[in-house]
Amino acid sequence: MKLNRTSEIKRRTAETDITLTLQVDGTGVSTIATGVGFFDHMLTLFAKHAGVDMTLEAKGDLEVDAHHTVEDVGICLGQALRESLGEKRGIRRYGHFTLPMDETLVEATVDFGGRPYFVFNVEFAAPKIGEFDAELVREFWCAVAMNAGCNLHVNMRYGTNGHHIAEAVFKSTARAMKMAFAKDGASDDIPSTKGVI
Repeated sequence: MKLNRTSEIKRRTAETDITLTLQVDGTGVSTIATGVGFFDHMLTLFAKHAGVDMTLEAKGDLEVDAHHTVEDVGICLGQALRESLGEKRGIRRYGHFTLPMDETLVEATVDFGGRPYFVFNVEFAAPKIGEFDAELVREFWCAVAMNAGCNLHVNMRYGTNGHHIAEAVFKSTARAMKMAFAKDGASDDIPSTKGVI
């Protein structure tokens, strides 16, 4: 059966203007334009490894810094995931993935159970990855988790290179989410004894 779990999110504030379309059951194709090169790279990796199709155009107050753009894109992606999954009927709900990236190893675990919670045990040795503020990796995923209504735990077991660490975070989270929102066989049940999530 061809699924059509899609959403379109628009967010406009005094700081950002964002349009994001998401198809959960995609092929990993994306068109990303945020004005922040490293962030575009990470989002492209996310779409590819999560198997989602995503189109994103974001215009933000980059003359200040990238913070508002990155955080607001996280808000939009979280809202898009929540909207796309709807009642969450028939999904696996839980996902986990441990990903090596050269000297780095990162584990991501997710539960699309309707309650937001975020744990991020990741340390960057330097404050910058090129021109990108490393702390924005945490801000982005916190915004995603809070707005998707999911538990997201990201733990770095070890790593030293900032680019590798960030890439491992995005890829492992993508793979964990792909597992969690996949259909659980032919089931159309809500995966909770509560009957709603």
